[in-house]
Amino acid sequence: MSDKFDYRELGLKCGLEIHQQLDSKEKLFCRCPTKIRNIEESDYEFFRYLRPTASEMGETDRAALEQSKLRRRYVYKAYDTTCLVENDDEPPTEVNREALDIALSIAKLLNMVPVDQVHVMRKIVVDGSNTSGFQRTAFIAKDGYLKTSNGPVGVGVLCLEEEACQKIEDKGDSIIYSLDRLGIPLVEIGTDPDIISPAHAKETAQQIGMMLRSTGKVKRGLGTIRQDVNISIAKGARVELKGVQALDMIETIVEREVQRQVNLLAIRDELRNRGASVCDKVFDVSRIFSKTESKVIKKALAKGRVYAILLRGFNGFVGREVQPGRRLGTEFSDRAKTSGVGGIFHTDELPNYGITEDEVRVLYTEVGADADDAIVMVADLEERALGAMESVIVRAIEALGEVPEETRRSLPDGNSSYLRPLPGAARMYPETDVPQVIISTEHFDAVEMPELLTERAKRFESEFDLHRELAEMIVYSVHLPLFEKLMRLFKENNDINATLVVRTLTGTLPELKRDGVQIDMLDDRHFIDVFGLLAEGGIAKEAVDGLLRAMVQEPELSAREVAEKIGLGTLDMSEVERIVESIVDERRDFIREKGLASVGPLMGVAMAEVRGKVDGKTLNEILKQKINKYIDT
Repeated sequence: MSDKFDYRELGLKCGLEIHQQLDSKEKLFCRCPTKIRNIEESDYEFFRYLRPTASEMGETDRAALEQSKLRRRYVYKAYDTTCLVENDDEPPTEVNREALDIALSIAKLLNMVPVDQVHVMRKIVVDGSNTSGFQRTAFIAKDGYLKTSNGPVGVGVLCLEEEACQKIEDKGDSIIYSLDRLGIPLVEIGTDPDIISPAHAKETAQQIGMMLRSTGKVKRGLGTIRQDVNISIAKGARVELKGVQALDMIETIVEREVQRQVNLLAIRDELRNRGASVCDKVFDVSRIFSKTESKVIKKALAKGRVYAILLRGFNGFVGREVQPGRRLGTEFSDRAKTSGVGGIFHTDELPNYGITEDEVRVLYTEVGADADDAIVMVADLEERALGAMESVIVRAIEALGEVPEETRRSLPDGNSSYLRPLPGAARMYPETDVPQVIISTEHFDAVEMPELLTERAKRFESEFDLHRELAEMIVYSVHLPLFEKLMRLFKENNDINATLVVRTLTGTLPELKRDGVQIDMLDDRHFIDVFGLLAEGGIAKEAVDGLLRAMVQEPELSAREVAEKIGLGTLDMSEVERIVESIVDERRDFIREKGLASVGPLMGVAMAEVRGKVDGKTLNEILKQKINKYIDT
């Protein structure tokens, strides 16, 4: 990616928050398993309505207040493994000590200083993702750092917290959540704002991700790790971008947010020069559209109203692009949607959507607008529409002032959309149901320091004579534990080498999956069985692919039983020589014409005949011997 901006000149400040699920056996505040369930397995459900509460100082968090504007019904799908703690019908148990020790090992990798006492706090969250209306979180360590190509990046915060519910469906007035994910232990790692460019942000995230995987105690797969990015520029504002799933998107996301803030500042300056202003009156313009052909407005008027606001001097600016495909009007629309409306109309895009030029002309007259002015309107239920217009007025006023501080949702294309205001300190208060945990010096010193994956790859190169590329592939693979288990079991067997195992796990398995083979039916014992059969000489290494394919169909059988059933046993040498002799004899003229160049084509024929029952190296040697007879004559 080529940088579009001079980030130092713009005063970019960027920090990361990495959220990683831990692979502990039990959840953080109950003893339920951390296994993700299929929604079809849910055997009961219940619902809640959530409301924000004031902090100990009597303050209510602004983000929680905005989340509560929509009175939504939250439905929770539960399972036979769901307990009363997850239902919020029983107090939590003490902190999961396994998860705590994993967090402390991560603190060691990040050169952090642990706290003396772990105190659990409640963080207000009223979007329904926690049945209790808050998330339990504990501060574990501080004052760390990691090395990067652009110097050290400080790591100021490491917290241990509970994962939220998984959203299944948003029905507007209600949201369906699944309780299987709620309470899975999660570490939150917060860096200092030491990141100086989009590429540096990606490098830092990669480093942290590598360290987390080095523990061997984190969950893998989609949704198990999330990156939030905090970004500001000197004349802009701090914005938190939530939920970056793909590491490769971090560069684009940082660049697009800088672009957004730069464009918003340019729009502000031009609006100020034009003398723009925002009228705080909301106009009821329903009468104008009583005979409209606009389907959206006709539908809304059946039960609601059409309201409009006047933005003096905004003509041409509401439709101005701030990110690729997103305009200032999109920012207005995001705010309006917090009241439950589907979106807004604005005059920079009208006439359109069934709204005619005559209706626009009457609209301008009705609200007293001039040619330089813009009008924003919404059609919906009265309460929703009024709330939406009030939110747009606030955002339009902000467009004349500073870039607003806010939390935004990362979008798959690298852009972002408004989510809620930045939370404040009022959202945190002590958890009185969970006892404190003492972290003694002896406890922290006893926590194992994991071997970094980068160092493990170097060790595999020398210990197993692996090519560097293969060593790096396996250490970053989900099959790393299986690889190490197989190498321990078969390290004395010459027929089982690391290259074969790595290529099977990182090459053959993805190929089988692309072919539609259900490799998830196989677990560690199947691979141990297959390589054990190979070590005994029961199959040739060329048969591993075919045997794995067949074992998926009958996973209850042993590797030997499946091999015998599909005819994958080894051949004795006399039979091999007979097969090769027959192949060579039938192609004498071809051999005399091509000489040793005939080995390659005939090797393919021979492999097809023996169907993986002979080691390829042995077969090649026999084939060359037979071919040489005809070349010499």
